[in-house]
Amino acid sequence: MKPLSLPVTVLTAVLLCASISRAAAETVVTPERQPVVVELFTSQGCSSCPPANANLIALAARDDVLALSFSVTYWDYLGWKDVFGRREYTERQVTYEPKLGQSGPFTPQMVVDGRASAIGFDLAQMRQLIGASPRKRGPTLTLAPERVGIGAAALRAPSDVWLVWYDPGVVQVPVRRGENSGRTLPHSHVVHNLVRLGGWDGRATSFTTRATPAGLKAAILVQESGGGPVIAAATQ
Repeated sequence: MKPLSLPVTVLTAVLLCASISRAAAETVVTPERQPVVVELFTSQGCSSCPPANANLIALAARDDVLALSFSVTYWDYLGWKDVFGRREYTERQVTYEPKLGQSGPFTPQMVVDGRASAIGFDLAQMRQLIGASPRKRGPTLTLAPERVGIGAAALRAPSDVWLVWYDPGVVQVPVRRGENSGRTLPHSHVVHNLVRLGGWDGRATSFTTRATPAGLKAAILVQESGGGPVIAAATQ
């Protein structure tokens, strides 16, 4: 057998490295490895929220938790417009409330896997809710640089696939007006974008996405429609 010529050898090595690189860039998360999703609905205009922000920082350090901080907009009228606030985050919280037994939104509120909620400054209760949250039984999730894959699994109810971009670090925000005027507030895992990619009907599917911006991480949530339970979750 003739030895490979140098150009062929180099080409083979390049293709092999490219294949390994693509595999390394993919994150595959099976149900038993998927985290509990803890969503904090907070506002820089709310004087009760800083302790909840600190609690989210503590919870975000856990390997079994995906922490996400959503800044709502309904306290902006108090004199300080939350620099991270978006109407769609407020709408997400409002959608949760009927199924969680709440008459309306409030801050600070933490929602665990879309199944239960508590006042965000009660860390002990949050830990109890996280511990009581059932193990995920939804699809396996695959995250690639510009694609997400949803595996096949039993479907209990119509579900949505959400793409979240968030900052995994802690950001300090000086507040100059409103209830927290003069304070610098720490924020962890701040959500910068929330997009519904489409529906999921129990069959394997995939979605094309934009590349995650530098400094941010991507997370995928598969959630029963209308503010129902989060049945699958993964992050990079």
